[in-house]
Amino acid sequence: MMKLRLLALILALLLSLSACVNIPGLLPTEPGAEVTTPTVIPTNPTDGATEPPTEAPTEPTDPPVEDHECPDEDPYQNVDKTAFYEEYTPACCWVNAQYRSDHGLLSGAMEVPGQYAQDADYRPMQNDKYVRNTATYYTDNGNTYIVVDSYGNEVLRIYEGGGYITLEEVAAYMYAFGGARGSIPANYTSSKSTKPANSIWGQYLRVNHSYFSGDTSRYPYEPKLPDISGCGGSLQYYEMDIGTTGTITPGYTNPVLYNNGSKITRGAARLVYTRYDKNNNGIFEQNEVYVFYTHNHYNDFREYLNYYGGWGEMFGNVTGGGTFDSKYNYNPTPYPTTEYADFMAA
Repeated sequence: MMKLRLLALILALLLSLSACVNIPGLLPTEPGAEVTTPTVIPTNPTDGATEPPTEAPTEPTDPPVEDHECPDEDPYQNVDKTAFYEEYTPACCWVNAQYRSDHGLLSGAMEVPGQYAQDADYRPMQNDKYVRNTATYYTDNGNTYIVVDSYGNEVLRIYEGGGYITLEEVAAYMYAFGGARGSIPANYTSSKSTKPANSIWGQYLRVNHSYFSGDTSRYPYEPKLPDISGCGGSLQYYEMDIGTTGTITPGYTNPVLYNNGSKITRGAARLVYTRYDKNNNGIFEQNEVYVFYTHNHYNDFREYLNYYGGWGEMFGNVTGGGTFDSKYNYNPTPYPTTEYADFMAA
């Protein structure tokens, strides 16, 4: 098995050179798919609303370039984790991320996020609605996802199989690899009871990856998410914890760090995303991809709009004036639909 894994990593190394040794090259949404002419959604608010595209966009004119070198062998054998994090830098390529995950080392930023999503300074709007970016760009044979800002400029890269803890990185990971691949960050486990001491991830362990029904007849304070199966829709959603520095919200106060290295205090922050469609397949079409963040235990949500700092309008129970988690005094506001635009098409 070790020989097979070594061969796989060597192959991935060759494929990842475009991202790590200054050779540009990007793939469209589906790895191995042909490059197609992009479907451009009007970005001028006067152009009107348009249905979301289902085709993958083409390469950007000037693909981003990195000049890091990927390791050709595992550099983390017998690593001192304390020293590693004292001089920490994020992973430079997909191969590097895989080696890190083998040893329970993060690939993304190591700062534990606060309770609330942080908005970009500029969030595009169209027809008085926030705009979701439909440009989805992968490299390294589909193992690396490129996250852009609201202007279409590269901000960071997310590596499938890497370890991530920040809201921005986990949201981007699930948008890129969750529904289409059935993948979760390496430091996550489906179990809700795994202890940090029993995991190689220690304080960076994150728990919970499970079905989210969204059944509003049982939980009337929850807003109805788009086409959710618990309300008769065709999309099955899953949820996962987002580890924060603590939760302080009306009706729920628990300002305790999610994982202190010895104990996990789960708090109220969750990411909820579309995992399967009505045929029990993965999520591949743009109009089936949804990622939401709730900071207050399903009472209110914001949609991830597929760019750094891209969070939609808050909606839900407390937003509507309802009482936190109440099955008697509830008033969830509806999901605010978004417009669609390819941020890389301009």
